[in-house]
Amino acid sequence: MDTAEGADPALTEEQREIRRTLRDLLDRHTGPPATPTPQGYDPDLWARMAGELGLSRLALPEEYGGTGRGTPELALACEETGRALAPSPLLATSVLTAPLVAALGTPEQRAELLPRIADATLTCALAVPGGSLGHALGLTGDNTTGAWSGDGRAGGVQARPAPDGGEGWLLYGEAEQVLDGHSAGLLLVAAHTGGFARSRTLLLLVRPDDAGPGLVRTRRAGLDPTRSPARVQFRDVPATLLGEDPADPADITRALAAAGRTAAVLLAAEAVGAARGALERTRGHLGTGTADEARPSGRYRLADLYVQIEAARTLTYCAAREPGPGPDSGPLALAQALEALRAAAGEAVPAYDAHPYFRRAAADELLFGPAGRLRARAAERTGLLGEAAA
Repeated sequence: MDTAEGADPALTEEQREIRRTLRDLLDRHTGPPATPTPQGYDPDLWARMAGELGLSRLALPEEYGGTGRGTPELALACEETGRALAPSPLLATSVLTAPLVAALGTPEQRAELLPRIADATLTCALAVPGGSLGHALGLTGDNTTGAWSGDGRAGGVQARPAPDGGEGWLLYGEAEQVLDGHSAGLLLVAAHTGGFARSRTLLLLVRPDDAGPGLVRTRRAGLDPTRSPARVQFRDVPATLLGEDPADPADITRALAAAGRTAAVLLAAEAVGAARGALERTRGHLGTGTADEARPSGRYRLADLYVQIEAARTLTYCAAREPGPGPDSGPLALAQALEALRAAAGEAVPAYDAHPYFRRAAADELLFGPAGRLRARAAERTGLLGEAAA
């Protein structure tokens, strides 16, 4: 059951080097579980991850300071940060927010924001109401209905044009469970406008430094101390529309769903990395001469667990290599990876304190899952449920 980084023949030498270098850095500077900080991550470690290894640039276009490597390389990075349970802005900034800015932003917005994301001088957070990123990103339900962001009714986040012919928009409402929302230098907010009968979803940019007292950001304790959720409240907070006002309101929800399917791949890579980390620690414990080491049933369980994790990893990297935006098998890969992580954490319980791995799996399922709903939504999108019924 060799999980060493050189044992994967599917990786290029460049990809092996990315993984080897990042693993060495994280092994030196983090320990399971990684210790949270007031920012939610270690700024010095993130600067090294972004500067020396270029993680913040991996999937961004070259014209904006990125390397244009794409999803497979970013998945490798996420797998290693998952293995170390290392908190960083990678998920909130590079996985959830930057792709939407790149897909929908005006040329001026892309030219201003993406280079700063690439050089790690700007961190971002995606703020959606309702506490369900999975629904907003189309992973667990149809995001073309506006219920997840208020649907024009009370609740959610509402946007209205600035009064007296002013420029921009004003936001009112609140969003829960905003990853890195308390510290991000830019908020991308999903909000409804137009009232109940003509409501539609927009994505708007909020710059906290210019937002005034109407923006209140409160870091909250979450299940997983290596994630940093926040409640973000808006009281007539000025905002700027991301991109142009869409002629088709569904353009926004389609972009969210495409970004969600890619995010699912990268979250799956994180979960696979965490599952591998749990398995490595369990094997290390059994190798210290405990009584469990001599039990064939224990070795068989670890072998079964290894197969489950590797199956999830294979599905994840197949999804990462799918052409086009939003790989269709991303949600299925995430479901498989979350189940593998739960199984790895469960097997680790007799060996050591596995709570960090349980918390990561539970937190991700609350935000993006659960696995059963991920599978059901994927089947619905691809028509598998209809074929079965027929």
